[in-house]
Amino acid sequence: MGVVIAIDAGTTGIRALCVDESGLKRFISYRELTQHYPRPGWIEHDPDEIWSAVQETLSDVARDCEDAGERVVCVGITNQRETVVIWDRRTGKALYRAIVWQDRRTADRCDELIQHGHLPMIRSMTGLVLDPYFSATKIEWLLRPGTERERSAEISIGADLAIGTVDSWILWNLTGGADGGVHATDATNASRTLLCDISTLKWSEELCDLFGVPITSLPAIHPSAGRFGVIAREALGKLAGLPVSGIAGDQQAALFGQACFHPGMVKATHGTGSFVLMNIGGERPTPVEGLLTTVAWDLGSSSTQSPGSVAYALEGAAFASGAAIQWLRDGLGIISDAHEMEPLATSVPDSDGVYIVPAFAGLGSPWWDPYARGAIVGLSRGSTGAHLARAVVDSIAFQTRDIVEAMSAGVSQPISQLRVDGGASAIDILLQLQADQLQVPVARAGIAETTAVGAAWLSGLAEGVWGSLEDLETLWAFDAKAQPNTASLDPALTSGAQAIRDRHYEGWIRAIDRSRGWARPTRN
Repeated sequence: MGVVIAIDAGTTGIRALCVDESGLKRFISYRELTQHYPRPGWIEHDPDEIWSAVQETLSDVARDCEDAGERVVCVGITNQRETVVIWDRRTGKALYRAIVWQDRRTADRCDELIQHGHLPMIRSMTGLVLDPYFSATKIEWLLRPGTERERSAEISIGADLAIGTVDSWILWNLTGGADGGVHATDATNASRTLLCDISTLKWSEELCDLFGVPITSLPAIHPSAGRFGVIAREALGKLAGLPVSGIAGDQQAALFGQACFHPGMVKATHGTGSFVLMNIGGERPTPVEGLLTTVAWDLGSSSTQSPGSVAYALEGAAFASGAAIQWLRDGLGIISDAHEMEPLATSVPDSDGVYIVPAFAGLGSPWWDPYARGAIVGLSRGSTGAHLARAVVDSIAFQTRDIVEAMSAGVSQPISQLRVDGGASAIDILLQLQADQLQVPVARAGIAETTAVGAAWLSGLAEGVWGSLEDLETLWAFDAKAQPNTASLDPALTSGAQAIRDRHYEGWIRAIDRSRGWARPTRN
């Protein structure tokens, strides 16, 4: 049948990954992205660097496939969501750096919109909350005259202006760029912008007017599985003519790549941040306090149920997990490589009362506080780098519990298993901590790059590499599973373990309270 290549345009880097029809990872290439921090709370990427890294990694993997005699059938794209790129369709030039999802520069504007009473309408139509995390206020900031930014001229709103998330920037370049490139996105990415009515899967004129976004500059919204366009020779000669047939935001792609095809199934991806998604089926629920409702996927004519079949998901987002490990490495120098994290964290029995709240870019679910900031509490003279490392690992487990408990309360149904993936999921002690905190089995996917696998599956499903969700379900496998440590036959021992677990979590909640609202401006 051939192989499928997925482009995974993440926050810290770009990878291309090849998957064969049996679901095995064949080839992979990776390039790290430069992180730009022009001011406190501002995080940006260079769109040209993103595109260059896509070209380089795709070329690497295409060459590997050619050398191995593999026939590439199609290409899929998954991407960091909410990040905004703005460019000129005529010249192909990006007009500003990409504003990254973690960026906090529009926090005050979100407060203003809440104060003016817009939140209920936005929550009802988009399933989201008013937070600088999402795309609309970033776009508004870029387009508003007089906004503080380093550029030579104002951005002109007209027929040549193109606005999109990272997937649409990559697709446009892949399919020809200024010479006929396709300007489109999929339903999952559109659902993260604050501009899409997730009941109709169309751009909302009311929301576009509220944020001052020209609807004609936005990409067309297509199903997640289906042909978007073909790769132009000018973009990437070796793959010219191949269809780009699957696009999904990274967390929805991970839910798909974890084969969470049935309502109630839950996955957590521990990458730069931690993102927990629960499949809730085809009926959109009423908003759940502290959580987001998002489009999980739209399979279009590739659906095995009915054309245009859409699944929704409940989502909780913690903005920093892997980013906290990077901070230990790059900011504090406690580790020199991420692989040192586990041996250091497990060199102590616990964090000795130290808690780290990695609210570097505010707190996400279920707190939604853009003014929270990172905190370390519980330090003593005996605290060491190992205790800090353990506290960071603990924080990932605690943040996951925050989200899962909000989900279980929202749908009145406890989860039965958690499937995990992402770079930090390689830390074995994290699997056990999550199992203990959640009191459910935790299974780690056999392929860590599950976001890329999901994009490959969506593309291959559209092009007939796989025939159904049932076919894909048989490909999923785990490489490790942790059971909660409460299996003692002695009720007293079980009760004692639960008490220790809950006491640790109570300390986490106290630490969260210390971090909240820290950066909120004081007004006379």
